[in-house]
Amino acid sequence: MNTIRTTLTNLISTQDTYSSLALRLPLGIIFAAHGAQKLFGWFGGYGLQGTGQWMASIGLEPGVLMAALAGSAEFFGGLLLIAGLLTRPVALVLAFTMLIAIVSVHLGNGLFMSNNGYEFGLALLSGAVALVISGGGSASVDRWLSTRVAKQSRNFVHRPA
Repeated sequence: MNTIRTTLTNLISTQDTYSSLALRLPLGIIFAAHGAQKLFGWFGGYGLQGTGQWMASIGLEPGVLMAALAGSAEFFGGLLLIAGLLTRPVALVLAFTMLIAIVSVHLGNGLFMSNNGYEFGLALLSGAVALVISGGGSASVDRWLSTRVAKQSRNFVHRPA
């Protein structure tokens, strides 16, 4: 039980600051919207089949599975970032997703977005890495949970025999 509590505490630990909120909200919205394009075809996207065909065409096979993984990471990860729940592991998954996008799609086009370059992916990668380091911050579900876990740990440790 102690190992589970320690693991949970490490996953949801966060710095006591509001600056993470300034990253979480816009990144969460952007990631959720891009994931919705891939999964559901919302906001002008191609949906799972269309995105899967495109991913297969650039060598990410099986295309539909890769689209489902990337779309799910972005959509559900974006929603979790907005809430500030499991911020560090979610941000790590999103950083990895952006790294794959940069290397497999954008790197050969140079930096600038006007040439389908990697600048937008790099900005998202940087924000995600910052959240891996800082956690969800004061205004997050992670913070609320970590204070509850810490209180329960203190009560558990200080119980009379």
